[in-house]
Amino acid sequence: MLPIETPRLRVRAMCADDAAEFSAYRSDPDVARFQSWATPVDVEAARRFIAEQQHLDGPTPDEWVQLAVERDGQLAGDVAVNLDTHSRVARLGYSLAPAHQGRGLASEAVGAVVDALVDDLGVHRVEAALDPRNVASARLLENLGFDHEGTAISSMFFKGAWVDDTLYGLTAERRRTWRDRPRHPPEEVRLGEVTVDNAEVVFELATHYSQRRFVAPMADSFADALFPAIENGAPVVPWLRAIEADGVLGGFMMTAERTAAHPETYLWRLLIDRWHQRRGIGDRALALLVDRLRAAGETTLLVGWSPGPGGPERFYLARGFVPTGHVDEDGEIEARLTF
Repeated sequence: MLPIETPRLRVRAMCADDAAEFSAYRSDPDVARFQSWATPVDVEAARRFIAEQQHLDGPTPDEWVQLAVERDGQLAGDVAVNLDTHSRVARLGYSLAPAHQGRGLASEAVGAVVDALVDDLGVHRVEAALDPRNVASARLLENLGFDHEGTAISSMFFKGAWVDDTLYGLTAERRRTWRDRPRHPPEEVRLGEVTVDNAEVVFELATHYSQRRFVAPMADSFADALFPAIENGAPVVPWLRAIEADGVLGGFMMTAERTAAHPETYLWRLLIDRWHQRRGIGDRALALLVDRLRAAGETTLLVGWSPGPGGPERFYLARGFVPTGHVDEDGEIEARLTF
C-alpha cells in the first residue's frame, strides 16, 4: 500500500529522521487541542514512538500505525490507521502541522489513505471519531463522503472534562459512489417550482451534518412555508423554488417576499444538497434570484446568518452582502445586497 503518491503529497512509513518535525507539530497546542496526547512532545519521546512502529510497513491487523505525510521532502503531518483483526474495518486519526494547514492537504492525504484502504487492501468500512467542537475535522470527513452516524453525549473524560464523542463512518461502496458523483460546474442551473411531483425529492435534500446549525433542514423550511411567521403585523409570504442543476434537483431556495408590511425581500433559505456542493450551484442560484428581483424593480435583498466556524458568512460577504449592524434575537447577523 505504501508509498501513496498524490499530486502534492507522498504518504509513507515513518522513519527516525521524522522525529524532530513530528515533535514540533505535536507540541503545538492548537494541533493537540482535540487529540489524545499531552503537550509538549519532546524529540526523544517522538523517537521512541516512531521506533516502536519500525517493524510495521503499513496498516497491520490489530495495530495502530502512523503514516507520514510528506510534502516537498518535509514531514507535513500524519495519518494514523488501525485495522481490525480481519482487515475489514479501519479506524483513522490525522493531524497536520500548522504551516501546511488551510490548503486542503489534510483532505488530500486522508482521502488517498481511504482510497488505498478500500481499493488496495479491500477494507469494507472506514470510521473516525472526533470531538464535535472540531468543526474542521468534521468538514474534512464529510467532504470525503463520510456520514455522521451518531454522537455519544458526555461519553469521554478528556483532558479533565467530560466531552461528547462523534462517530463518522464510510463503507467502500459509499466511497466509490461519492467519488463518482458529479463535481463539475453544471451547464444549466434553473429555479423550478416545488410541485406535488417533486416535493418528496426536495424534502430529502440535506446539507452535511456539521452545516445543520447554519442551514435549517427541509422539514423546517416546509413547516415555515406552511405556517408563515407574523412580522410587522402580517404573515410573511414565502416563495419556494427547487434548484435544478442539469435537470437534477440539487438544492432549495425560499424567500420571504416583499409586501406592504415587509419592504424588502429576504433570502429565507438557501440549501445546496451535500452531494452537489462545491459545484458553484449556490452562486448561480443566487444570481438567478437577483435577476428576478431586479426585473421586478427591486434593488435590495436581505439575508441573515449565524456566526461560527463553517458558516455561510464568507459566501455572502464575497458576493457583496454588507452587514446592516442588526443582530436578531437568535444571534443572526443581518446583511443587505444592493444591486
